[in-house]
Amino acid sequence: MTEPAPTPPTTAREGRLSFAIFQLARAHRGHAAAMLRSMNLHPGQELLLMQLFDRDGQTQSELLEGVGLDHSTVSKSLRRMQDAGLLTREPAAHDRRVMVVRLTDAGRALRAPIADMWRTLEEISVRELTAEQIDAFTASAYAIERSIKDHGSP
Repeated sequence: MTEPAPTPPTTAREGRLSFAIFQLARAHRGHAAAMLRSMNLHPGQELLLMQLFDRDGQTQSELLEGVGLDHSTVSKSLRRMQDAGLLTREPAAHDRRVMVVRLTDAGRALRAPIADMWRTLEEISVRELTAEQIDAFTASAYAIERSIKDHGSP
């Protein structure tokens, strides 16, 4: 049985979809954050690790581009992850100003737990949806993202 959608605050009634996205993102991120804490990770760090799982030895600039976060957030996260022994950052041979990020054995060991976390989060997220609803939602979410990105910064 599907519960009725909550009534948004009066100031958000003209932005029903946007308020629903906000509520969804907050709930999803909160649940993911709790799961990440069990791995001693902060939200966003798993995104950096996943980029490195796919291609280890990236520069900080490449990681920035891959995760779409701002420079200070990525720099702070990488510093924390280096302090935790998950990765190393060393100057590139071709340019000492460029930092190359590599996983340590401890960082590589998080691949399976992070994959399990995303699988579990997906199962929790879609348990009341059909395959068609999942496909439609995914397509809609990416269409909304493109629309927002195409609109540019406020």
